[in-house]
Amino acid sequence: MSWRVVIVTRIPPVLLGFDAVVREAGHEVVAFLTMRNADGRYGPVSHTGDLVLAAAADLDVLLPARRSTVAPLLASVQPDLVVCMGFPWKIPADALAVPRLGWLNGHPSLLPLHRGPLPVAWAIRAGDEEVGITFHRMDAELDTGPILSQRRFPLGELEEPDVFYGRFGPVIGEALAEALERLAAGVEGTAQGEDGSYESFFTEDDAWLDLTRPAAELHRLAWAWRYAMSLDGTRGALLELDGTPVRVQEEATSSIARAPSTR
Repeated sequence: MSWRVVIVTRIPPVLLGFDAVVREAGHEVVAFLTMRNADGRYGPVSHTGDLVLAAAADLDVLLPARRSTVAPLLASVQPDLVVCMGFPWKIPADALAVPRLGWLNGHPSLLPLHRGPLPVAWAIRAGDEEVGITFHRMDAELDTGPILSQRRFPLGELEEPDVFYGRFGPVIGEALAEALERLAAGVEGTAQGEDGSYESFFTEDDAWLDLTRPAAELHRLAWAWRYAMSLDGTRGALLELDGTPVRVQEEATSSIARAPSTR
């Protein structure tokens, strides 16, 4: 049975990848929903236009300016299912209730570990050897719903986010395909354990390197900032060198590059 599916994201590769997987599974992608990000809080404002233009020509684009308009916009396209990943708003209850099959969210961690907006950054910072992708049913809380599929993925040698996510993408697609199959079979999903953790955005306190800490810890924090953001505009990793704030752009243990700091 074919479903009417809406994809929700603000990441172009997620939109393209999910669109392909959903169509391959025999379902109809009827719309794409993203957010306006008019104040630039979640990245450059211009990225919204790029994202909209990346959508397939046959997709209606839903662009709510606030959380309260998500539900009526969704209802206008009558979806059976919403598939979501990389969307920063907490979804209101009325919007969660619109599709008859609910919302399916992709979270790049081995839930219940590293709930929150920056799971890969926190995994790097914690020294984890692997990350993962989890597709779960969305409920009223953040990243807590029953799990339908999960895949592990090694962190390996730390590399630029574009390279890492490029390698990670096929694994995410496989996990989504499995989640759709299990959803079609009527699987409710596996409840998450009680040992989960929630980690929010990095703060200014996280930006500054404490050179009294172990070198490996500083190395991980410097790399984690490449996968992270803060809500106040601070961008690490930073330290003070000869009285001047500098940003560490390579290994914290070996190379310091001078660059204007953002505080």
